[in-house]
Amino acid sequence: MAKSQFVRTKPHLNIGTMGHVDHGKTTLTAAITKVLAERDPSVNRFVAFDGIDRAPEEMQRGITINISHVEYETATRHYAHVDMPGHADYVKNMITGAAQVDAAILVVSAQDGAMPQTREHVLLAQRVGVPYLVVALNKADTVDDPELLDLVELEVRELLAEYGFPGDDVPVVRVSGLKALEGDPKWTAAIGELLDAVDSYVPVPDRELGEPFLMPIENVLTISGRGTVVTGAVERGSLKLGDQVEVVGLGPTVTTTAIGLETFGKSLESADAGDNAAVLLRGVKRDEVRRGQVVALPGSVRPHRKFRATLHALSTAEGGRHTPFAADYRPQFYFRTTDVSGGIDLGEINLVMPGDSIELNVELEKPIAMNVGLGFAVREGGHTVAAGTVTELLD
Repeated sequence: MAKSQFVRTKPHLNIGTMGHVDHGKTTLTAAITKVLAERDPSVNRFVAFDGIDRAPEEMQRGITINISHVEYETATRHYAHVDMPGHADYVKNMITGAAQVDAAILVVSAQDGAMPQTREHVLLAQRVGVPYLVVALNKADTVDDPELLDLVELEVRELLAEYGFPGDDVPVVRVSGLKALEGDPKWTAAIGELLDAVDSYVPVPDRELGEPFLMPIENVLTISGRGTVVTGAVERGSLKLGDQVEVVGLGPTVTTTAIGLETFGKSLESADAGDNAAVLLRGVKRDEVRRGQVVALPGSVRPHRKFRATLHALSTAEGGRHTPFAADYRPQFYFRTTDVSGGIDLGEINLVMPGDSIELNVELEKPIAMNVGLGFAVREGGHTVAAGTVTELLD
């Protein structure tokens, strides 16, 4: 059976849910799809909680590990929604999710308020450049005292302001994902309010359509009889069927042709900046491509191991290290959808204190598709300790 064509009738945005583990991100995502499916069933499909948390381990532990995508439409927009993991071990996957969204819904439990991971997620959102946040104060049905809700809201607004978001202007909507799933009219209406807030507060981004095509690879799939498919969010430019591309980074560059394009199971005429796309690559074996590489217009980006960067070491209050690091430091550097360990050259500097901003040279163990201006996070022992931007390519 031929796949239906994806028709662009509304502006497309990528959005995600982020927040502390068990604050209700996945339940809220399911509730959004339910409310919209009831509002307009011709374009929306209800995705239950267990359709979002797909891995068996996630069902047992009740946590989201991999990033799960759902799609939905409001009256004015088409959204691709990523449900990002909240569990500390899995922030690595969350960095991938945060790096590709135009906005995020920060889910905070009205019972607990902002928790350590809430802070880390706001920090990551700031560092990887998530431009807009909208707050869902979830489980609001469980808090009887309105003053307590006001207090939690104030605390979240202060946290956002601390990391450079406009704390006074960010919409904060009191919701109950669980009650909305149960069909309670008051809380169903609250989900509608949340979506209206996203529609009105988050502007349609200017897509870099005129730039050379680039899509970081998030997953690699093999479709029997067809070949190797790579998926990801298109960072810039546009790709049409039959276009030649290069797969760059982590190993030898592979040249191939895009012979199939899809989004959410519908065929695409072109994969444009902002789209969540699946690209079928001609004649490429499964073991020749992997997550962390990029698919790009031939000649537009090269793999690099050595670069100069500006770096901000997070202060202890920001969740950074408690002690300084020196020139023998070898952390993990996170670029787009991959992480690679690397060494640093501090030049004249002996020690970098938490809170310092410096310039340094980095040499990675493996080459990464890289361009000047690319942002990265530095992590060790499960924590983000610094964030930086590439200022010069040295190889």
